Amino acid sequence: MPKPKDKPESFETLYRELEATVAKLEAGDLPLDESLALFQRGMELAKQCGTLLDAVELRIQELVPHGDQVEAEDMEPEEN
Repeated sequence: MPKPKDKPESFETLYRELEATVAKLEAGDLPLDESLALFQRGMELAKQCGTLLDAVELRIQELVPHGDQVEAEDMEPEEN
Protein backbone atom coordinates (compact mmCIF):
# COMPACT_ATOMS: atom_id res chain seq x y z
CA MET A 1 0.00 0.00 0.00
CA PRO A 2 1.49 3.37 -0.99
CA LYS A 3 2.27 5.70 1.85
CA PRO A 4 0.84 9.22 1.86
CA LYS A 5 3.14 11.81 0.38
CA ASP A 6 4.00 14.97 2.28
CA LYS A 7 5.52 16.73 -0.72
CA PRO A 8 5.10 16.23 -4.47
CA GLU A 9 7.59 14.08 -6.31
CA SER A 10 10.38 15.82 -8.19
CA PHE A 11 10.45 16.09 -11.95
CA GLU A 12 13.50 13.83 -12.04
CA THR A 13 11.75 11.09 -10.05
CA LEU A 14 8.65 11.25 -12.23
CA TYR A 15 10.71 11.28 -15.41
CA ARG A 16 12.76 8.23 -14.34
CA GLU A 17 9.53 6.35 -13.63
CA LEU A 18 8.17 7.42 -17.03
CA GLU A 19 11.33 6.16 -18.75
CA ALA A 20 11.08 2.82 -16.93
CA THR A 21 7.40 2.54 -17.86
CA VAL A 22 8.13 3.21 -21.53
CA ALA A 23 10.95 0.65 -21.53
CA LYS A 24 8.62 -2.01 -20.12
CA LEU A 25 5.99 -1.22 -22.74
CA GLU A 26 8.55 -1.24 -25.56
CA ALA A 27 9.77 -4.67 -24.48
CA GLY A 28 6.37 -5.97 -25.57
CA ASP A 29 6.32 -9.07 -23.38
CA LEU A 30 3.51 -8.07 -21.01
CA PRO A 31 -0.09 -9.25 -20.98
CA LEU A 32 -2.60 -6.83 -22.47
CA ASP A 33 -4.15 -5.80 -19.14
CA GLU A 34 -0.73 -5.05 -17.65
CA SER A 35 0.27 -3.11 -20.77
CA LEU A 36 -2.90 -1.04 -20.52
CA ALA A 37 -2.27 -0.27 -16.83
CA LEU A 38 1.32 0.75 -17.63
CA PHE A 39 0.15 2.90 -20.53
CA GLN A 40 -2.33 4.66 -18.26
CA ARG A 41 0.37 5.24 -15.63
CA GLY A 42 2.70 6.53 -18.34
CA MET A 43 0.08 9.04 -19.48
CA GLU A 44 -0.37 10.23 -15.88
CA LEU A 45 3.39 10.61 -15.46
CA ALA A 46 3.71 12.50 -18.75
CA LYS A 47 0.95 14.88 -17.66
CA GLN A 48 2.63 15.48 -14.29
CA CYS A 49 5.99 16.11 -15.97
CA GLY A 50 4.34 18.52 -18.40
CA THR A 51 2.67 20.40 -15.57
CA LEU A 52 5.97 20.76 -13.73
CA LEU A 53 7.75 21.94 -16.88
CA ASP A 54 5.00 24.48 -17.57
CA ALA A 55 5.42 25.86 -14.04
CA VAL A 56 9.18 26.15 -14.52
CA GLU A 57 8.72 27.89 -17.87
CA LEU A 58 6.34 30.39 -16.27
CA ARG A 59 8.82 31.01 -13.44
CA ILE A 60 11.63 31.61 -15.94
CA GLN A 61 9.45 34.08 -17.83
CA GLU A 62 8.82 35.92 -14.57
CA LEU A 63 12.55 36.11 -13.86
CA VAL A 64 13.59 37.45 -17.27
CA PRO A 65 13.64 41.26 -17.36
CA HIS A 66 10.75 42.66 -19.39
CA GLY A 67 13.00 44.30 -21.99
CA ASP A 68 14.90 41.11 -22.78
CA GLN A 69 13.55 38.65 -25.28
CA VAL A 70 13.98 34.92 -24.72
CA GLU A 71 13.53 32.85 -27.83
CA ALA A 72 12.27 29.32 -27.50
CA GLU A 73 14.56 26.77 -29.07
CA ASP A 74 13.26 23.63 -30.72
CA MET A 75 14.49 20.82 -28.46
CA GLU A 76 13.48 18.05 -30.85
CA PRO A 77 16.42 16.28 -32.51
CA GLU A 78 16.69 16.84 -36.22
CA GLU A 79 15.73 13.91 -38.40
CA ASN A 80 18.21 12.78 -41.02
